[in-house]
Amino acid sequence: MRLCKAAPIEPATSGGAVLRIRFQLGSGVSMKRIGWAIALAAIWLAPAAAQAPASSPTTTSTPAAAQPKAPPAGFAQNANSPDTATATPAQEPVAAALPTVAPTPGIGQPDGRMGLQDQVTPVGQEAAGFHDYILLPLCAIISVIVLVLLVIALVRFRRGANPVPSRNSHNTTIEVIWTLVPVLILVAIAIPSIRLLRHQYSPPPADLTVKVTGHQWYWSYDYPANGVTFDSYMLKEKNDPTRQANQRFRTDVDGPPLLAVDQRVVIPQGKVVKFIVTADDVIHSFAVPAFWIKQDANPGQLHEAWIKVDRPGVYFGQCSELCGARHAFMPIAVEVVPPAEFAAWVASKGGHMAGATPPAGGVSAAAQTGGGMATPAPAAGGTAAATQAPAPTNPNVANRANQNH
Repeated sequence: MRLCKAAPIEPATSGGAVLRIRFQLGSGVSMKRIGWAIALAAIWLAPAAAQAPASSPTTTSTPAAAQPKAPPAGFAQNANSPDTATATPAQEPVAAALPTVAPTPGIGQPDGRMGLQDQVTPVGQEAAGFHDYILLPLCAIISVIVLVLLVIALVRFRRGANPVPSRNSHNTTIEVIWTLVPVLILVAIAIPSIRLLRHQYSPPPADLTVKVTGHQWYWSYDYPANGVTFDSYMLKEKNDPTRQANQRFRTDVDGPPLLAVDQRVVIPQGKVVKFIVTADDVIHSFAVPAFWIKQDANPGQLHEAWIKVDRPGVYFGQCSELCGARHAFMPIAVEVVPPAEFAAWVASKGGHMAGATPPAGGVSAAAQTGGGMATPAPAAGGTAAATQAPAPTNPNVANRANQNH
């Protein structure tokens, strides 16, 4: 047999491979350029996409006069329906639930201080004392001791003072000291820490239960024993271009910027209040610094926190878990009032005190929707519900978590 020579087309095949390699190299460079172009376009379009909800809603063929002007989704005082006309505090009728109480400067809100806010709950006062009188002094003492040891080591054991280094490999006395001292420090920290945890997670029987639900990007509050439900949205500034004409703007009476809300959580003074915290979309965090509360709100889970506030006033907080584009616009405002004023507020919301007969017709429309700042309808039957004394405890459902311990 004879070996066949390469066909004449072989050189052409080799040249074709070179062309294919060059084409592939050129295609790779082109694909990289296309990838960079897509990435730059995405970066350029991201701010526009984030601001899209703040733009005016698209119009349809419906005449402008017949179509209501809905506020942007997520910024509305009720994101599921157009806002209703609202009144400023000076224009609200005398029969409103509660007059708008101005917050006290430096209490329940950030004031630029370095350190913790003034605590108004028993757990918060205990935690603040633990931080101020145990942890901080220990940190300062340890820092000073370490600094002194470093200076001694730098001066006494420098090369000039010790041209011939020591051959010692260990020192029993020093080893015992640096083992026992950290143990004693940890014990000194552990005892008050465990006591604080026990007080925080072993709450007394609740006088009032409030269910807190986090949404993107507002809070919903439900008083199951009182038949009151409403949503709470941040109040915008007067010159905010995204504020609709029918939305009430923030005033100094409402609270600081980015913390004032259209509807505050109202709780009675001197009563044990249990918060049941959850979420319906992503993870949020219900945090009020003056109450020493920072409880995660997880979808599908119920978490518990409790407070007892003896000082009337307004206290502010925020969502403290990154939850999306408008995470910074989920403020919390809690107003603590005497029990009689709390009963009047519940009645004005169409609710009833625990153990009392619900008003005829159930919860008012304002309490059912929870949106806007329209004045809620008072409870049927006059002021009988408003003068009802608060029950000592909620029904068994309020304390079910305690019975399971």
